[in-house]
This record gives sequence, C-alpha cells and structure tokens, in this order.
Amino acid sequence: MERLEVVARLEAQLAAVKARDVAECMGLQQSMLPPDATVQDRTYAEMSTVEEIAGVLTISSAAAGALVDVSRRVCSLPLVFGALSAGDMSWQHAKVLGDEIEGLDPVGAAGLVEHFFDPGAPNAARGAAPGELVPSRFRAKVRAWRERHHPDSIEKRHAKGVGDRRMDYTPDRDGMAWLSLYLPGDTACAIWNRTTATARGLQGPTEERTLTQLRADVAASLLLGAGNATGTGTAASTGEDPRAASETNTKLGKVPTPRADVLVTVPVFSLLGLTDEPAILDGFGPVPASMARKLVADGAESFYRVLVDPRDGAPLQIGRTRYRLTETIKKWIRMRDAKCTFPGCTNHTPDNDTDHLTAWGDGGRTGISNLAQLCPKHHRLKHHSRWTPGLAYKNEPPAWTSPTGRRYTPEQQDSEPTHWPPESLPPGPQRGVSGECQCLEASLEHAPQWEPDNDRFLDTNDLPADDPLWAELLATSLVPSG
Repeated sequence: MERLEVVARLEAQLAAVKARDVAECMGLQQSMLPPDATVQDRTYAEMSTVEEIAGVLTISSAAAGALVDVSRRVCSLPLVFGALSAGDMSWQHAKVLGDEIEGLDPVGAAGLVEHFFDPGAPNAARGAAPGELVPSRFRAKVRAWRERHHPDSIEKRHAKGVGDRRMDYTPDRDGMAWLSLYLPGDTACAIWNRTTATARGLQGPTEERTLTQLRADVAASLLLGAGNATGTGTAASTGEDPRAASETNTKLGKVPTPRADVLVTVPVFSLLGLTDEPAILDGFGPVPASMARKLVADGAESFYRVLVDPRDGAPLQIGRTRYRLTETIKKWIRMRDAKCTFPGCTNHTPDNDTDHLTAWGDGGRTGISNLAQLCPKHHRLKHHSRWTPGLAYKNEPPAWTSPTGRRYTPEQQDSEPTHWPPESLPPGPQRGVSGECQCLEASLEHAPQWEPDNDRFLDTNDLPADDPLWAELLATSLVPSG
C-alpha cells in the first residue's frame, strides 16, 4: 500500500511536468510567429503543434487538443499546479479544475481555486482536501460552487450549450456501437419519456424483449424513419384508436435496414453463406456475417459490396449500380485507407476528402499512388502547414512527415486470407488438389483486378463467360443493375 501511494504521487508529479512542457510547447510556437502574423497563420500554426504533440504522445488529435487546453489552464493557476507538482492530488483532480474553469473570467477562476486550495479564504471548503476526494465527488463540489458563483446567468450559459449540441458515435465490440446525444435537458427528457412510453406499450405476454431492449429499438426506429407516431406513442396519452396505436407501436418496434453510402467488405464464401467469417463495415469495423448478408439483401443500392479473395484477403471488386471511374477510385481509396490517413486521426466518415498528395497543378496524377483520404480539418492543415505526405501504394496509405522532421509510419489494415468452407478443402496437406478447390482457384485468377496503369477495375464483362463457378459468384454476390 505504501508503494502504491508513492507511485500515485510520482504519477502526479510526472503529470505536472507533462502539463508544463505541453504549455511551453504552445508558448514557444506562438513566440516564433512574426508579430504581424494573421489570425489564420496563428490558427494553423497552433493546430500543427497540437498535431505534433499528438504524434509524440501517440494520442488522437482531439485528445491532444484537450490536453493542451487543460495544461494551459492548470499551469495558469499556481495553487493548482503547485498541488499537482507536489503530488498532493492526481491529474484527474487537476483536469476537473481545468474543465470547470472553462468559461470563467480570471477573477472567477481565482475565486474557485482559492475556495478549495486556500484555507484562509472566506468560506473556504471544509472537510477533505481536493486530492483526498474521489475525482467524481470533487467534480460535483467544484461544479456546485461554479454554478452558484458564475458571473454569467444560467440562461446565457444554456444558450451557449444549445450551440454546442451534437451527436457522438463510438464503435464497440461484438458488432455493437454507442450513440449519444448532447441536447437541451427538456428535449433529452422528452425523448427519453417518449421512447419509454412507446416501449411500455409494446410490452405484453408475447413480447420477449426487455424494456431496455425495447427502448433502444424504438429510438432506432424513430431515427431511421419507421412509423409516424406523435406524442408518446400510447393510446391513453394521445386519445387515438387503440388499434391504430398498437399498429404504430409495432412499426416503431421494428428497426428498418439502414440506408447510407457504406462499403461492406465481405469475404466471398461468407457472402455465399458457406462460412460465418466477419465482414468489415466501413467506418465501424468487423460485423457478423449475418449482418453483412442482411445489408446485401435489404440495404438497397447505397451499400457497396466489396468482395474479398479467399487466398490472400485482397479485394476483388467493388459492387456498384453504375460504372463511373471517378466514383470507383474514391471508393477504392476509402477501402484501402479506412479512415483519414493523417497520423492519429480516427475520422471514418464518408465525407472525408479524396485528396491529391501532390497537387494536380504541380503535376500530380489522379491515381491510387497519389490519392489518400483526409478529413476536412487535416486537408486544410496540409495546405497551410509543413506537414508533408509521402507516396501511397496499392495496399498502403501514405506516411507523413511533421514540420520538425518526425516521420509517422502509415497505419495499414491487417488483411489476411479468408476462411474456406471445410468441405472445399482437400483431406491432405496439399491444398488445391480437389476438383472444387482447383476450380475456384482457377476462377479467382479471372477475378476483377485493379489496373494500376489505367487506374480502373477490369469490368465484369472482361471475365470468361464459360466459367460456371465464377458466374455463380457473380450472380450470387454482386449488385444487380438497378
């Protein structure tokens, strides 16, 4: 226990050193700018430094930005920085203060700190010292003081909060994900009450789902446009015909197939139902084969199927309802990169830009070796700083070099051979000797391949029409026209 106590104190002291160095990095970066630098120059210079801090610490740019903000605030408060440097409180406690003084003027921030750290201050905090409280309880006490003494009215602060409303999406394990909304309290409460009331209306002797499961299904149904219920969705509260309310509730209890411009990378045999190997959903990650087959069957034209060669995991073809070269290249780049290629960025959204690594005006060609995904933020940073991308390759996104010369190796997808159906494998160690296996191996030799010289896929019309197994794969797996 004594060793743990010493380790905790050392961790706090190291956190103080890190916060000081982060704040000094930002100060040095600003001091190197000329006095007449524009606001845009200062903004991009600061953004570039934040990105390099993220690269050095191997954290995301969002985490680095948050670290910079909190470090600056903590270092601007001598009592807080002193307690952290002495190991009297943890970085979590210091972060609470850094978060809660956001929006306070210097006088308000100083008053909050004195209340908790200066025993001689008027009406000083009583009881346990800040570092002796669990961080969540310390945050509750700090927030209570902040609400009572904030110089701005709660109406003004609420208006700012409304402007900051957003929706967050976080992939999770086992083909699941978290979706959260930051909304005005009354709106969030109304959403919760409506989904709860509708879920309760669906409960009955034949309903196997729990209230928690029903509430999630109802919310998903409403967001995806199922039904057109009003109010809470119960006949008692709306006065509508109970049979109509029951029918509406039933619709809301069924989650429709989502429709969006998404790439679904599916192993050939998994799509055919011969194996249950996971597929890859663009912007999410591995999903069950059953989910992929459902998206292929019910997801309409906005889901693009990407067939995968079972021999080495390489992509065979991007399914499409129309053949347009530009769109095909964009989808290929999305499939290769999987996200924004800037170091540490995790942006998977379909609105990433497909950027020329060497500008078209500088002689850059429109080919896979000169194209990569960039989110809008890092696309702008590339054009306003000395962050420099390297070359891309067929299966490898570009590396990046920072303004200080550090090179960041690109993140690559871990492709590997897909699973073969057990009945297609020969009994001995020699693979490929069975008739079926040999037939498929020969068929896959004719699979649509990327032509790097022409920057296009071979069309399916180029395939041999007399190959029965490949014809079956095409008929079963690819998107029919229309």
